[in-house]
Amino acid sequence: MATSVYEVVVGVDFGTCSSTFAYSHKSNSLSDIVTNDIWPQQGQRGVFKTNTILFYNSQTWNVVGWGSSAITRQEKKKKKKTDNNGLPTGEPPTLSVSLFKLFLGNAREQDKPILPQGLSYRQCVIDYLAEMTKLIKTTIATRWPGINFYKNVLIVLTVPADFSERAKAIMRDCAFKAGLLQFADSPNLEFTTEPEAAAIHCITSLRQLGLKSGANFMIVDCGGGAVDLTMRKLTSNNQISEITERTGDYCGSTFVNKEFLNFLYQKYNLYQSIQQLYYNHNDQFQYLIEEFCNKVKLPFTGDQSDFQNICIDLEDTCPDLMYYVNDEITRQRMEQEEWIIELDFLSVINMFDPVIQRINWLIGNQLNSFGKKCSAIFLVGGFSESIYLVRQVKQTFSKYVHIIEVPSQPITAVVRGAVQYGLNMRTIQTRVLRYTYGVQVLKKWKKGDDPRRKTHNGLKFCFHELAKRGTEVKVNQTFGYVAKPSSLNQIDMTFNIYATTNFDAKYCDDPNTKHLGTLKIDLPDIQLGSKRLVEFYLTFGTMEIKATAKNKNSGLVYQTTLNLDF
Repeated sequence: MATSVYEVVVGVDFGTCSSTFAYSHKSNSLSDIVTNDIWPQQGQRGVFKTNTILFYNSQTWNVVGWGSSAITRQEKKKKKKTDNNGLPTGEPPTLSVSLFKLFLGNAREQDKPILPQGLSYRQCVIDYLAEMTKLIKTTIATRWPGINFYKNVLIVLTVPADFSERAKAIMRDCAFKAGLLQFADSPNLEFTTEPEAAAIHCITSLRQLGLKSGANFMIVDCGGGAVDLTMRKLTSNNQISEITERTGDYCGSTFVNKEFLNFLYQKYNLYQSIQQLYYNHNDQFQYLIEEFCNKVKLPFTGDQSDFQNICIDLEDTCPDLMYYVNDEITRQRMEQEEWIIELDFLSVINMFDPVIQRINWLIGNQLNSFGKKCSAIFLVGGFSESIYLVRQVKQTFSKYVHIIEVPSQPITAVVRGAVQYGLNMRTIQTRVLRYTYGVQVLKKWKKGDDPRRKTHNGLKFCFHELAKRGTEVKVNQTFGYVAKPSSLNQIDMTFNIYATTNFDAKYCDDPNTKHLGTLKIDLPDIQLGSKRLVEFYLTFGTMEIKATAKNKNSGLVYQTTLNLDF
């Protein structure tokens, strides 16, 4: 838990496609939360998110642009003279990277971007957070001069519901290396999941809609990469409890972009050409996607009566694509059409429908598995601004759930909820465990057990369950057991902590079981032998797990946020 000396809370929403931050002083009311709307080279205010894109000098790997400035660079480059390789004359070679957040979650390998050789996804995360950190520090120092950033500012970082403990540990390490934290295990960083933050933000809307304590509601966080769902209950004093295990999938708005690319591959035979563009002129590839989003994806309503065919000029948007079209038939066709692609209504709706069908399946599955009345569904996140998506969800589920709403400014729901969480962490009463947690213990090997597991002294290593997946736990609830030395002359004790997506586990090397970390303690007083008892427990409630071991004889307490293996 964060220390009590912070004065300002900063929420950071590091997204797959776009990112933002918001902030508030603890003395302010919730209505005084400010979402940043000024970005480098943006040229205008009122834009609450910037692109999660980095622009690198490919010779030095120095960042030369980030966020919307990466797209702005591409617009400027189009106006400059280029050499035979398509690069602006007199400028060093550059490239842009995006979607690197997908490496942290459970996205399929084919959905992850191919990064340039020599550039790791972790370095991309560090570099992006470093650029955002500069802006955050400048903004906070301007609003509250003289504030000690590392002492008096609490950072609340939102993560997808499917992030593992390892992924959160990587995010913490990247935040430290980016300068957001003074030291790696700083208590001034808290995590919350994106749907949890969105649920907190929606509490006011619940009351305005007349929902009372005890009402169940669903949050559907439709982001760029992932779509996360969680079922919550509104309790007294504007608090909420999680009542089902979070679910989700990678079917966010970027997958509509992928369908657009498939359209180009299939209708115009441009697969090889666009792949070359992606590898050699990634900035132009990103600008092509940006054009599709602005002209097609964002305005699309699903109403054929108000739809007009949309054209994208490839020669203007990504001029170097022409150099990679080697097939003569394709080249002749594209030249005949003046490198303009046309999208009709059927083509566009076919880009949306596979993605929206997946989202509807997730919602339906969550409702069916819950089995109780759901009073409301809230759609949040950038993709929830899609009129067509909202219409399809309402058309499918309005007969089962009477209230299906999109809160005002849904694109900021997550980051504003993160600030609200930082201002009052008591808002969350319970969470549901997504894993079964336990430790490795020694038990007596018995006849009939696997002989390969028998140790030299007739024992076997087993998984000892502490907390089961699907359990609803209160904030800071503990699960533990009392351990004793396995040998009389033991001078220390090591607890190896594991988690599994299975509901039960027998051994620590069972499928889907992963090592989370270790906690090692000293065991003095060898003369006491096996009477040296140690109380070990895990504390849940915050988004990071705390492991504690207490020597019951000496009273010494050892505690750590798990030293996760990464």
